[in-house]
Amino acid sequence: MNSNLHEVAITAIIVKDGKYLIMRRSSAKERFPGLWTVPGGKLETSDYLKMKKDTEYYWYNVLERTLKREVNEEVGIEIKNIGYLTSLATVHKDSAPSLVISCIAEYAGGEVNLQKEESDDFAWVSSEEAKNYALIDGIYDEIVMADKKRTGLQAEWSRA
Repeated sequence: MNSNLHEVAITAIIVKDGKYLIMRRSSAKERFPGLWTVPGGKLETSDYLKMKKDTEYYWYNVLERTLKREVNEEVGIEIKNIGYLTSLATVHKDSAPSLVISCIAEYAGGEVNLQKEESDDFAWVSSEEAKNYALIDGIYDEIVMADKKRTGLQAEWSRA
């Protein structure tokens, strides 16, 4: 494994009417089957190589565009006002190390429509209600961060 290579993923803590979208991963998933999470996915070079560059050399808002695409593909809704929340890194036994950028975003429209091979249930929950779900490690802490950020408080990662 080349230690200089990382997969890059981006996730969204999506807020609608003060509640956050969580979804249960399909029991057929290799990573975290049956646990609750938030939508997101990996950045792929096709997310920008097929697009016109914004300047002579660069594509801008690549992560935001990827996140909008992933959320739409996974849960069928549109998002807006994407902002940075936190980042994390992990090493999975089945791939290169992962760098995950976690964002907060507002619901912009559409009805939740899950890809059944990815997720089999969803809920809009408050941070208090989220405690009742078997969330992937760290997701609850990110929801608490999103609560703080939305109310203007300092939102640095800490174990909630």
